[in-house]
Amino acid sequence: MNVTTVFFDLDGTLLPMDQNRFVKAYFSGIAKRLAPLGYEPQALIEAIWSGTAAMIKNDGSRTNETAFWDRFTEIYGERAREDLPTFDAFYRENFDEIAAVCGFSPRSKEIVDHLHRMGIRTVLATNPIFPAVATQKRMRWAGLSPEDFLYYTTYENSRHCKPNPAYYEDILNALGLRAEECLMVGNDVEEDMITETLGMKVFLLTDCLINNRGIDVSRYPHGGFAELSEFLNRTLSPNI
Repeated sequence: MNVTTVFFDLDGTLLPMDQNRFVKAYFSGIAKRLAPLGYEPQALIEAIWSGTAAMIKNDGSRTNETAFWDRFTEIYGERAREDLPTFDAFYRENFDEIAAVCGFSPRSKEIVDHLHRMGIRTVLATNPIFPAVATQKRMRWAGLSPEDFLYYTTYENSRHCKPNPAYYEDILNALGLRAEECLMVGNDVEEDMITETLGMKVFLLTDCLINNRGIDVSRYPHGGFAELSEFLNRTLSPNI
C-alpha cells in the first residue's frame, strides 16, 4: 500500500532541541509566573511531573487534560483550578521566551511543503502533554503553523501518550487511516519507532536522537534531514 500520510514528531524532530535545556527553561518560566500565587517552585515542578506521569499512564478513560488536572488537584486541592487562567496566560504571554533554547531548521518547512506538493498529507504526532496553545507556539518556532497539518495532538484531544501504541491508533481511527498507508518520522527510538509494531513505515531522524536504552538504530531507516529527504522521495515516488 502506498504511503498517503506522514506523521511527524515535533520536539527534536521538526523543532531541533536539547530536551534537557528545554525542560529546564520551561520549568523556570512557569515557576516564575506561578510564584505570585503561592506555588513554591520545586513543589510545583514535582506536581507537574506527577501530572505528566498521570497522562502517560492514561488508560483512555479520560482526556490527558483531565488526567493532568485530576492529579494536580489531588496535590493542591480543587482550589488550584481557580488558577487555570494564570497557567493559560503563561502559555500565551511567556512561553515564547523558551524558543531561545531551541534550534531551528528551514528544512522542516521545506520537507512539509514538498510532501504537500506530492499530494501527501501530514500529521503532527507530538506527545500530547501540552495544551493546544503551547503546541501551536512550538509549531511556529519550527517555522510551521497548524494549517500545515491535517491533524495535531494536544492534551485536550488525546487520551493516550507515547510510547503507548494506542496513542497512534487513536490518530489512525480519528482520521480513518490504515497503519500501512502511514509513515512516522521521529527522533525518539522508543516513543516514535513503536509505530512499526502497528504496521507503519518509519524513519528515525538522528539530529537530536533520543535513545535511552541504547537500541541498535541500524535496524531503522535513519539519518539527518538530507537522508530524510532522500528517503521520502524514494519511498513516496509512486504517489507522485
